[in-house]
This record gives sequence, structure tokens and C-alpha cells, in this order.
Amino acid sequence: MDTVRLTMAQALVRYLIAQRVELESGQVSALFPGVFAIFGHGNVTALGEALHAAGDDLPTWRGQHEGTMAMAAVAFARARRRRQVMVATSSIGPGALQMVTAAGIAMANRLPVLLLAGDTFISRIPEPVLQQAETFTDPTITVNDAFRPVVRYWDRITHPAQVLATMPQAVATLLDPADCGPVFLGLPQDVQAVAYDYPQRFFARRVHRIRRPVPDAAEVAAAAEVIAIAHRPLLIAGGGVRYSGAEVALESFATTHRIPVAETVAGKGCLGWDDDLQVGPLGVTGSTSANLMAGEADVVIAVGTRLADFTTGSWSVFGDDALSLVSVNTCRFDAAKHLGFPVVGDAAVGLEALSAVLALAGYRGPEEWADRGRAETALWNQTVNEVTTAAATTPTGLPSYAQVIGVVNRLVEDQDYLVAAAGGLPGELNKTW
Repeated sequence: MDTVRLTMAQALVRYLIAQRVELESGQVSALFPGVFAIFGHGNVTALGEALHAAGDDLPTWRGQHEGTMAMAAVAFARARRRRQVMVATSSIGPGALQMVTAAGIAMANRLPVLLLAGDTFISRIPEPVLQQAETFTDPTITVNDAFRPVVRYWDRITHPAQVLATMPQAVATLLDPADCGPVFLGLPQDVQAVAYDYPQRFFARRVHRIRRPVPDAAEVAAAAEVIAIAHRPLLIAGGGVRYSGAEVALESFATTHRIPVAETVAGKGCLGWDDDLQVGPLGVTGSTSANLMAGEADVVIAVGTRLADFTTGSWSVFGDDALSLVSVNTCRFDAAKHLGFPVVGDAAVGLEALSAVLALAGYRGPEEWADRGRAETALWNQTVNEVTTAAATTPTGLPSYAQVIGVVNRLVEDQDYLVAAAGGLPGELNKTW
């Protein structure tokens, strides 16, 4: 077997460089386009050296704060529809702990990010190292154990050979459409620098393609039966529609079967704002139009959404006690929520399968229900125009959030992104953008 002698850190970097992914366009690109890094105690002498040697094959950008650079990596994954993953690396101790919040954000939002943190010496000879949090009853615990509850995959590399088993599992987790989320690897300082004879084939270029799980035919049939008797159907488009690239399938499904569409925050824009079946954003930060439609819906088709409390108004936006829920989701956990009829599979494939069965039954939602959606949405859009105009008055005479949003909305181009901070502004954006 052909081997190459590398340090564990060098092997890790070379493996990351070898990973490629097929994008929606069919173009093949780097799975890991770069690394955000703050170097210090625990990641500078071995991992830092390996990244420096990699150069443009794996570009490194120095962050200013471990938490914010990891959050930027999470945001990148969302913008790239979970098809590319940024790496973030920090030193031991407080540097690593700064990234725990970002891991929690990625975990909650099902977004991939690879977090690499320095760790204490496996030999323990130099202990305690700088800013090491010593646990008096268990010397194996470090601050990196704080990542365990907020990542999908966690490992501490205590021998250079472990990279051979861990890295394929890490990549599989990052790209899994159902279990996608953050991955954390703790890299002890001394192990990073240990040399090992790695098989050359471990570094062969690999092109990954995102799976599109096909739903079970029996689940599709059962869900179609529920939809086929709906008098007031409503489809909720979540972030999974975007990650699947299912916008065309969504529009086709809604148009063919005349079903109004509401959207979550993550699903915003999956259907054009001026589409005649678009009823607006749903939930606590949503529109009057979408919430009124949800209040009267007798069947809800949730596609690619985990049905969080903001979307459902803590499950208060649905007013029909006999409501039936159909949930199309790659994640079995999400599809089974709230006594829903699950369709476990890719959003695009699931919508196409459901549409085929409904077409055989000749199902179309009542046109008066679609008309109701158009009327409510027209009233809502009128309200949005009124509150976002520069002529609107406020008690203080100063511009409101809505007015500022209105100005920006009128000036941006179709391809522009908008990034909002926390507080009230994201809610205003969801309603008025």
C-alpha cells in the first residue's frame, strides 16, 4: 500500500482540500472553500503550519473574534444552500468556548460548519496549559466537551490514525440532508504534530453529491388522501425548499393544485412575492394575510420546515381544531411532529410524488379559497406600501424600521443579499421586505 508520512494536522488539511462537491448548477467546486482562524495556544504550531503550507488550496482568513468568525461560517452555509462548508479554528480554552454559541446556532438551524479547536496535551506532561479549565474529578474533560450537546458529530483526535475514520464521518454528517449540522473536532497539541504513514488513497479527490431521498410510496399515498379532501389547503414553504433547490417544484405544485403558499423566515422568497398564490410570511413576525389563511386552513402541507414556535405562533395560528398536517421533510424527526402525516424525503422529490398522485385524483383546491388568499394578500401589500413609504408619519418624526426597509427595498437589485441584526428588525424585514 502506498503511504505518505505526514503530521496529523497536515493529513487533516490535505483531506479537506481533496473534498469536492457538485453544486446545483452541476459545477464541481471545493467542499471546504476556506478557513476562518484565530491562532494561539493549541492550534498555531501544527495546524497553523499545515494551513500556511496549503496556501490558496485552502485559503485562511484571520478572524477578529472566535464567535463571530464561526457565525460567519454558519451564515455562509445558509447562503450556499448547505452545499459548501467553511471551517473555523480557535485556540484552547476561552477561544474555543467563544465558538459554542455559533455551534448552537448551526445546530438549531440545521446548518453545516466544521469547528476545529486546539486541545490539551494527551501526554498531560505540560499540564496545566495556558487557560486550561481543570476538572478536579476527571482530567479527560476540557472546555471542548461543552460542544457535545450542540453538534451533530463530536470527536477528540487522540491518535493520528483516527483521522482516517473520523473525517469521512464528519463529511457525511455535514452533507446529510436529514442530519446536517455542525461538526466539532478537538485537536490536542501534541497529537497534531505526530507523524504517521497515511494511505495515499485517503487523499484522492472525492466529488460528493447531495442525496435526494425518495419518499415511501405508501407515505405519499396516505398524505395525498388527506390533501385530496381539503377544502382550505395551505402550503408552508420552509428552508428545506431552498436547500433542496425545490422552488420550481413548489411553484408547479401550488399552481397545478391551486394551493396558497405561506412562507417561513428560512423559506422566504421560495415563491415570488407577487405570485398569485403567495400569501406572505407566517407566524409571530408574519403577515395578516398568511395568518388569516392559516387560521382557517383545514389541511396544512409543511415542506422543509421544523415548525418552530415563531412560524406557528406557538401553534396558535391554526384555528381549525380538525386540522390535518402533512409534513414533507428529509428529517424523520421533523416529519413526525404534531401528529402529522409524514412524507420523509427530499422536498422537490416529495412534492413531485405528491403532485403525481393528486393529479391522478384530479385534485385542485377550490378557486374561491385561492381568491380569498389573493384578496387578503392584496390588503396586506397595501398596508406594507403605506407603512414603508417615506411619507408615513411617526410619533417622533424619525424614520421607522419599516420606512428604512422600504428605502433599501426600492434600491436593491434582484441578486442582492440583506443581512439583519437581532431585535425587532428581523421581524420587520420578514413582514415588509
